[in-house]
Amino acid sequence: MADHNALPLVVLAEKFASLPGIGMKSAQRLAYHVMSMDKESVEDFAKALISAKNDVHCCKICQNLTEREVCPICDDQDRDHSLICVVETPKDVTAFERTREYGGVYHVLHGLISPMDGITPDKLRVKELLGRISQGGVEEVIMATNPTVEGDATAMYIAGLLKPLNVKVSRLAFGLPVGGNVEYADEVTLFKALENRNYM
Repeated sequence: MADHNALPLVVLAEKFASLPGIGMKSAQRLAYHVMSMDKESVEDFAKALISAKNDVHCCKICQNLTEREVCPICDDQDRDHSLICVVETPKDVTAFERTREYGGVYHVLHGLISPMDGITPDKLRVKELLGRISQGGVEEVIMATNPTVEGDATAMYIAGLLKPLNVKVSRLAFGLPVGGNVEYADEVTLFKALENRNYM
C-alpha cells in the first residue's frame, strides 16, 4: 500500500497478505473492508480468530483438529474403527466427510515427507499412528496422501513401517489425477478413489 495510507491499515493488509492464496491487492481490499465494518463486528472477528487459536488442538487419537479431547469422529462408536484413512491435513478429512461414503476413522499426518523442505518423518504424526495400530483392532490402513512425489514417498514409507504389524495397507486408486490435491477433489472422484483403492 502507498505511503499515504495510515500505518495500521498497511500493517493489516500485510497480515492478510501473509495468508496462503491472498495477494497484496486482495489483502488491501480485505483491509479496507475491515475499516468499513462496525466496531462490534471487527471485535467479533478478532475474538473468533483468538478463540480458534486458543481452543482448537489435535485430537489425542487421530490428530485431527477439535476443541474436545477426542474428536466427534473418533468418539463415534458407529464408525468402523478397524479402518483408518491416513491423510495429510485436517482439510482432507473434511473433503472425505463430504462424500458421505466413508465409514471408517482417520489419522492426520500434518504434512508429508519432504527432505528438500526439511520435513522428515519424525516431524509428522507417524509415531501416533503406529501407537494406535499397535494397540490392536485395526485391519486396514488407507493411504490417502496426495498423488505427488511427496505423497507417494510418504505412503511408501508408512506402508513399510506397517508391514510387520499385520495390517492391510491400501492406496487410493484412479480418480485422483497425478499431482492433484485431495482437498479439491469432488465427492464422486473421492468416492471412486476409495472404492477402487490398491493394496500395497
